[in-house]
Amino acid sequence: MKGPRVVVIGGGAAGLMAAGRAAEKGARVVLVEKNQTLGAKLLLSGKGRCNLTSAEEDLDTFLAAFGPKGKFLYSVFSRFGPAETLDFFSSRGLRTKVERGKRVFPEKGGSERVINCLIDYIRQGGVTVYRNREALNLEIRDGRAVRFILRGQEVEGDAFIICTGGKSFPRTGSTGDGYRFAKRAGHQILQPVPALCPVRLKEKWPQTARGLNLKNVSLTLLKDGTVVSRRFGELLLTHFGISGPIAMDMSRDIGEACSTGNAALLLDLKPALTLDVLTARIGRDLEKYAGKMFRDCLKDLLPGGLIPAVVEKASIPPDKRGEYISGEEKKELARLLKEFPLTPDGLLGFDWSIVTSGGVDLREIDPRTMGSRIVENLYFAGEILDLDGPTGGFNLQMCWSTGFVAGDSAALSACREN
Repeated sequence: MKGPRVVVIGGGAAGLMAAGRAAEKGARVVLVEKNQTLGAKLLLSGKGRCNLTSAEEDLDTFLAAFGPKGKFLYSVFSRFGPAETLDFFSSRGLRTKVERGKRVFPEKGGSERVINCLIDYIRQGGVTVYRNREALNLEIRDGRAVRFILRGQEVEGDAFIICTGGKSFPRTGSTGDGYRFAKRAGHQILQPVPALCPVRLKEKWPQTARGLNLKNVSLTLLKDGTVVSRRFGELLLTHFGISGPIAMDMSRDIGEACSTGNAALLLDLKPALTLDVLTARIGRDLEKYAGKMFRDCLKDLLPGGLIPAVVEKASIPPDKRGEYISGEEKKELARLLKEFPLTPDGLLGFDWSIVTSGGVDLREIDPRTMGSRIVENLYFAGEILDLDGPTGGFNLQMCWSTGFVAGDSAALSACREN
């Protein structure tokens, strides 16, 4: 079989979408994956449930989730956004449901169903898949990519798409290989750092409360005394510190603050209550448990796993009886519950991070095509790019969108060469 050939490196979310779309547009496609399994990291998405996108309908709001870099995605999201993603999977028999926070999940089957849809997509397009084939080098000649050197063989093409991901979850194969290929092509790589990553704390008390999921709390990050970020939602206490949606979403900022300044976290355990309302609530609880020691008066106010840490941090003696606690002590306790101090000690690192922040400099990529501005027949898609969003399906949507457009563009480029 002859015709234009597109070579896709990386069989994850972006690579599978790119390969399928390029084949759909008429190209002969070779997909190279270093693992035996396609979509290895995708299998872990949403703890195996696969939060495949967000149901946020407003494009500007969706893009804002990526911060200032979100504007780069305007073109690709306009062509293949959340609505098109849902249509894509629905047309392949995958029914979805929307859960809290507009998170979209498959109704049944989780990540495996999503991967099977993508495998069917590339199979229908006649994509040739090389499994257990590690890409070693990209050969550039006269400003064009001409072949990839694999372990044990070479593969030539008319257009190439690099979808190797970042450095997060390296056990799935995401070891930063694509950065080397991008540099070989002349691209700048912005320093990759962990994002959506659990946070290590200097305090040891979370070890005794590990597994406690705090709902409807607020977490504030300060760097050198200045507020950097604030999130509201769920926080999970772990043996090493904190995790859960709000900690993960703030992790990139927390990591940066830890490395460049004096970082501190304040946990508001009762964000729905003002200081005065919370002080009054504490007073009522102390009256209710009159005759009991302070450490035994908080069970209606706080989860049991938190009480020892609060009692230790409070200025009230643990054995002081509730009826003898002064009005000022009640207010001080309310302040503590509104601004409970935590001391971040960095992130757990790439082994535990969901995505990578940093990557191929967006200034060197055409946002309309995902094509390199340096090498005319080279394209990038997915996490290898300097793009990362919060939890909630945003990062997978970025992979679907950039993969679709890169596949489309690469196929058109390859066809022009033949």
